[in-house]
Amino acid sequence: MSANNLVPDNAETVTTDVIVLGGGPVGENAAQYATEDSGLEAVIVEEELLGGECSYYACIPSKTMLRPIELAHATQHLDGLTGATVDRRALLNRRDEWVSHYDDTGQVEWAQAAGLRVERGHAQLIGERQVLVNGPKPVLVQARQAVIIATGSQPSVPSTFADVSPWSSRDATGVQEIPESLIIVGGGVVAVEAATWMAALGTRVRMLVRGGGLLAGHEPFAGHHVTEALDRAGVRIDLRTEVTDCSRQSGEDTGLGRIHGGEVTIQTNGPDGESAFEADEILVATGRKPRLDDLGLESLGLTSNDITAGTMPEWLYAIGDASGEAPVTHWGKYRARVVGAQIRSRALGEDAEEIPGNVPVPQVVYSDPQVASVGMTEAEARKGGHQVEISHLPFASSAGTSLLRDDAEGTAQIVVDARTGLLLGATFVGPEAAELIHPATVAIVGDLPVHVLRQAVPSFPAASELWLPLLEGLPRRLRIPLPT
Repeated sequence: MSANNLVPDNAETVTTDVIVLGGGPVGENAAQYATEDSGLEAVIVEEELLGGECSYYACIPSKTMLRPIELAHATQHLDGLTGATVDRRALLNRRDEWVSHYDDTGQVEWAQAAGLRVERGHAQLIGERQVLVNGPKPVLVQARQAVIIATGSQPSVPSTFADVSPWSSRDATGVQEIPESLIIVGGGVVAVEAATWMAALGTRVRMLVRGGGLLAGHEPFAGHHVTEALDRAGVRIDLRTEVTDCSRQSGEDTGLGRIHGGEVTIQTNGPDGESAFEADEILVATGRKPRLDDLGLESLGLTSNDITAGTMPEWLYAIGDASGEAPVTHWGKYRARVVGAQIRSRALGEDAEEIPGNVPVPQVVYSDPQVASVGMTEAEARKGGHQVEISHLPFASSAGTSLLRDDAEGTAQIVVDARTGLLLGATFVGPEAAELIHPATVAIVGDLPVHVLRQAVPSFPAASELWLPLLEGLPRRLRIPLPT
């Protein structure tokens, strides 16, 4: 070993400008923006697949399965069509194509073409701007400018399930063996989306939810609509239910998306008292936590709490799930672009781009119906001290949204500051709702009052026409302010 007793004597030493720990889309964006058109260099360290969780185990595979299911459902609710059905094998084949059969060759080629060096192995911080990569051959990487932590997150699994080898979200998106029955513990985005595609694949799904409804943190009507839709799809949902015990014979990790052993026995305590039942498999979707525990933070006198609180030396950054901010890919990529550009500007002595202080996080739940939201809920706005005006309509309140399905169920709502007329938040629940949320994001970022937003003319009969009755539902003083 070398003098610091951490670096093996046979380690290669590499010096670069920026080191990125984690090669998911967040890390890739950070490296790209930190170095583009600058002459600066970056090294990405990744111990799994370059492209990260989103590309192989989360956003991409889940949406490749949910989109055909959504379309098949739509054909069953449009006169003039004979309803389509889901082809299970074709659906899983489509998923495999989109995840490149879990081969990251294409991602590596992209990185190399962008001038980024990829090091395979586990990254460990060992000193200021120093990272030891424990891979096939150890590499000591030293940064002139910055180190960026973009290591993502990992499932947070309660101890109740520690010995039963439950499915994680990776197994759900990578499903190979379709269980006849599945317990899903949780009521958030992962749980709801997984319930949607697993039920469509023919599995009997039962959800165990600690709270009083699905999708906590969204407008209450969002969880209500999704609950009704899952119930129609045959999913049983037990609310206010705690899992008190979970056991399984011969539980073991048999491979991604394969049934992990024998039958699972669950004991619960709910509104009707104690219950016990069995299932072929169990998916624990009770949240995720930043992956920070094994990065060597202690060598810098830091803890994981320091990272999520932003208490770091000026050369160290955290972005994406690892930062503790909103754990959605598009937000992580946005923060990666901002941080990467800031590092580049500092290194080149240029003025940094001015960033708005009110950038909200849009979110979409790709259930059926979809849930799309941005900004504050009504409750959050009132709690924040705003005087609030609400416009709340059935999703089918325009010709455009009504044309999507003959029975387009759902709700649309905007939350507006009654004093300023500024949009505070929006939620759309309905078919293809994801395509309606971006105007709200733009209005919030641009401090665009609703009387100006009202002048943006929606096309007829596009779904975006729904914005017109929403804005018309506000008081006239907000829609047409008096001259000053």
